[in-house]
Amino acid sequence: MRRTARMLTGTALAVATAGLVAAPAAGADAGSLEVYPSSVVPGGQVTVNTAACGDGGTAAGDASAVGAGTFTLAPSTHEQDAIGQFEVPESAQPGTYEIVATCAEGGRRVTGDLVVTLTSARQQVYPRGSVKTGVGGALGPDPVQTAAGVAALAVAAAGGTWLLHRRARGDGI
Repeated sequence: MRRTARMLTGTALAVATAGLVAAPAAGADAGSLEVYPSSVVPGGQVTVNTAACGDGGTAAGDASAVGAGTFTLAPSTHEQDAIGQFEVPESAQPGTYEIVATCAEGGRRVTGDLVVTLTSARQQVYPRGSVKTGVGGALGPDPVQTAAGVAALAVAAAGGTWLLHRRARGDGI
């Protein structure tokens, strides 16, 4: 009994210690700079936000790596984040750029990545070609074969109607 109690106490202590060690890692997300959208084309608008500056905190943003210069992050009611915006210049080259924000109080520095591409990820893509569903379409979209198939169905329908009509009159088959 005493041995079981020691094992259970040891296990509980190990779980509690692991929980204390893991706790700071969960709070580490508050120290990041979120960039939305994370991928943008030149000329696009970008919004950044962070909770690293605390409730009501402001920050100075720096997007000079991509050529957009500095901007301000102001307090927001959205999850007590500081939020700011900037526009990616038309002259921006494709690549990954580091966006930086420095909190006004305490000087805490947080970073986030912005990917500049030449094509928009949100661009509408229209389907082309036939849909491969596995049902029918074995002959392909050839108009001659389609017409032959329709003609065969019409002959079969006419023949079936004629046979049913003879049977109904009592002529037999």
